[in-house]
Amino acid sequence: MFEAMRTMRIKLDPFLILMLAAVLVASFLPAEGQAATVVDRLGTIGVGILFFAHGAALPHRAILSGLKQWQLHLFIFATTFIVFPIAIQPLGLLPESILPTDLRLGFVYLAVLPSAVSSSIAFTAMAKGNVPAAVCNSAGSNVFGLLLTPLLMTLFISASAAGAIDLTHALRDVLLELLLPFALGQAIHTRVADFMARHKHRLEQYDQSVIVLIIYSAFSQSVAAGLWRTLPVGALALAAILCVALLAAILAFTTFGARRLGFSRGDEIAAVFCGSKKSLASGLPLAQVLFAGAPGFGMIVLPIMLYNQIQIIVGAMLARRYANAGPETAEA
Repeated sequence: MFEAMRTMRIKLDPFLILMLAAVLVASFLPAEGQAATVVDRLGTIGVGILFFAHGAALPHRAILSGLKQWQLHLFIFATTFIVFPIAIQPLGLLPESILPTDLRLGFVYLAVLPSAVSSSIAFTAMAKGNVPAAVCNSAGSNVFGLLLTPLLMTLFISASAAGAIDLTHALRDVLLELLLPFALGQAIHTRVADFMARHKHRLEQYDQSVIVLIIYSAFSQSVAAGLWRTLPVGALALAAILCVALLAAILAFTTFGARRLGFSRGDEIAAVFCGSKKSLASGLPLAQVLFAGAPGFGMIVLPIMLYNQIQIIVGAMLARRYANAGPETAEA
């Protein structure tokens, strides 16, 4: 009986409860209007502090090591922009009666999007993986992805909005909100290294708090956009099943590939989380440009809206599993 009670306590992980609570609250009480603006700003600030804290905690030699790991970056980049599009090709075999044209186009769009930034790094940190590599790869993926995504979409649609993308604005946001806080943290690393080491557990708790906020913000955005109101139940169920299958396939590929290539545990963690993520923050605004006026816009963006929620929930549980498996991380 005591063993059963212990098992129950393990299953009722407080972090998992908070994560599911964020989903429920966002589904029934999504942040809209001014509240959404406040939540978005809190998320931006929270992620900035997260980058600053990890910058302060990481040795300089670890950053240099992350920049030089070209094999890892190439593997993640290929997964994001080559393996993903290949993985969704079998969907073209499904008849339109099962997979509507707009929904199929939505999966093509999902496949060519860049990796998510904040959640990729937050999960890598929580899983005790190679954070410097995750920072370098996620930021680079989003900058290059703003150009690659429209170019890749030209293989499937007749118009490209590459010229309409404000690359300067996107690059500025990456620099100011992610890389600058990280660099500032690095600048004071030698002064606070001991302090950060003593409060490592608090930093892990903060990682989880930021992830919960990301979950609430992401679900709020999707719900406010009409996820539960206007989309057909059948299409929603089919898209969800396909998103789960796609995520499972990519997670298996990144895990197996990282191990076959001889990556360290920390590098494997970075590859799994950076390689399997897709950016909703870049995806929705870019979709409004690429598919402006499209009558099936809601169906087109459905895959990225669902995939984003699924990747966060699965990613959080997977990061927790990695963290509990042992303290081994990437060597600097």
